[in-house]
Amino acid sequence: QVQLVESGGGLVQAGGSLRLSCAASGNIFSINDMGWYRQAPGKQRELVASITSGGSTNYADSVKGRFTISRDNAKNTVTLQMNSLKPEDTAVYYCNAYLLAREIAYRFYTTWGQGTQVTVSS
Repeated sequence: QVQLVESGGGLVQAGGSLRLSCAASGNIFSINDMGWYRQAPGKQRELVASITSGGSTNYADSVKGRFTISRDNAKNTVTLQMNSLKPEDTAVYYCNAYLLAREIAYRFYTTWGQGTQVTVSS
């Protein structure tokens, strides 16, 4: 019933830009927090950026100044604008949301998207 779908990944050369989008769907009442995580081969999944329902943002030190997270509460979407990409940004990027939704009854969910591949070449 509740799904997160990412889009916008792909192959880009170092110094280029990509914009990732994530759309939440289902019988959603509200979304508290949304964020982007990434996982490179052989490494742990790490938080890249997050944004609260009120618009407060947080970024990993490695992407601060290069990436920007934003959300559209009316559309239940979150976007990650990635500029000045580096080869070390290569990873699968996952959208995450903590939200209140109804299947049979309303409850809180922690939901993940399937992931989208970002590859940055030298």
